[in-house]
Amino acid sequence: MAKLKLTGKQLRSIGYPEGPVISIAMDVMEKSYKRNSIDHALGILKNILEEPATYIHDEVLGRIANELIAKQKKEEANIALREEGVHYNIFGGEFIEEGALAQMTQAARLPISVAGALMPDAHHGYGLPIGGVLATENAIIPYGVGVDIGCRMCLSIFDIDPKELEFRESYFTRELNEATLFGAGREFKKATDHEVLYRKEFREVDVLRGLRDKAAGQLGSSGSGNHFVEFGVVEIANKDNEFNVEPGKYLGLLSHSGSRAIGATVANHFTKLAKEKRRLPNEASNLAWFNLDEEEGIQYWMAMNLAGDYASACHHVIHDKIANQLGYQPLKIVENHHNFAWKEMYEGKEVIVHRKGATPAGKGVLGIIPGSMTAPGFIVKGKGENASVNSASHGAGRQMSRTAALNKITAQQLKDELQKHGVKLIGGGLDEAPFAYKDIHTVMNAQKHLVDTVGLFYPKIVKMDDTPPRHRKKI
Repeated sequence: MAKLKLTGKQLRSIGYPEGPVISIAMDVMEKSYKRNSIDHALGILKNILEEPATYIHDEVLGRIANELIAKQKKEEANIALREEGVHYNIFGGEFIEEGALAQMTQAARLPISVAGALMPDAHHGYGLPIGGVLATENAIIPYGVGVDIGCRMCLSIFDIDPKELEFRESYFTRELNEATLFGAGREFKKATDHEVLYRKEFREVDVLRGLRDKAAGQLGSSGSGNHFVEFGVVEIANKDNEFNVEPGKYLGLLSHSGSRAIGATVANHFTKLAKEKRRLPNEASNLAWFNLDEEEGIQYWMAMNLAGDYASACHHVIHDKIANQLGYQPLKIVENHHNFAWKEMYEGKEVIVHRKGATPAGKGVLGIIPGSMTAPGFIVKGKGENASVNSASHGAGRQMSRTAALNKITAQQLKDELQKHGVKLIGGGLDEAPFAYKDIHTVMNAQKHLVDTVGLFYPKIVKMDDTPPRHRKKI
């Protein structure tokens, strides 16, 4: 009689699941039952499949039985999504892509979800869409925060006549070049000392222990992608008591960047752990979470907050360098995170509010919502709208992917647009051209009951990463 030879197809036909158990079963049967017929061997395998517990102590067949039981336990540990998700409100839905809507609907079906909202600049991301807001009960989702943890805006307003930007363009260009550093992975040759580098989290959180030197070298840098540092004109039309800047025109310095290597490392490390701990359906796997009272959740919360404070420190280093060179201290600094999670009260109970590409807009809270390299940014004050979970958009939002922008937009078109708005661009690329973004005025109109506008910022000298787009990696 010929030796037994089985195929994966035969095992799957009798109900064996995909995975290592198929190769294990084939190996066991072909070695220990090699003189049996295929039908007899499949009959034995079918019996093991139906009652694996009966065979767990069998010296030969126990390998198969134990693998089946282990797989069953894993499948039983899988977490199902709710049939009906929690309600979430959509702002500017007429210009939000289907992919973002589908991702938000999925997030709303998580068993930990309490409330949600989708901002008018929303587009497809990983896990929670960019522009997605999700409130959860005692749970933190690493990909609900995002890879660039603590990515934020910072605006310094100086009592300097903004006409200086035109009269002394070369001077301000030089200051931007000397005070900033762009590019994925790049570090300063001489690190800037800052209290954030001495935080206990670098000693107490495993994944952070080897990152302090990298953090020191990147402190005050801006990475790549859509990050920028720019001089522009700030216009304040009316006096606002909470904003407390007199009406008029001022010179402004606006920056946008995040937590560099710290954020990326923390996000990737903890997302992997969350996926292993909470098994969700494949399409929702990036929404895996930690409870805040379990060790991994405590560790992630500490690391996330450090990354957020580090991102803030990066902005302050840039702004302090330039303020010292200008010889002026800012009249006002406005800043806000937009890739972060906060403990907040919602309808009488504490929740964790994830804002992935969304600006905090609680009652009276100030923030900045940028447009593009030629469109104005908006200095805003939150209205504390419950329907948006106290949130607003974090920018205009992309309407064109980077690849599409590179294929559709020409260098001449970008040059003409910059000239039209009187903007000087240092670095940057076609993937960040204004045409790749939604109209900021349309976006702001869709959220006029979420925030009040207290001022505008018009870009004039813009610095971005000059690495060719195909080599960029946003950190």
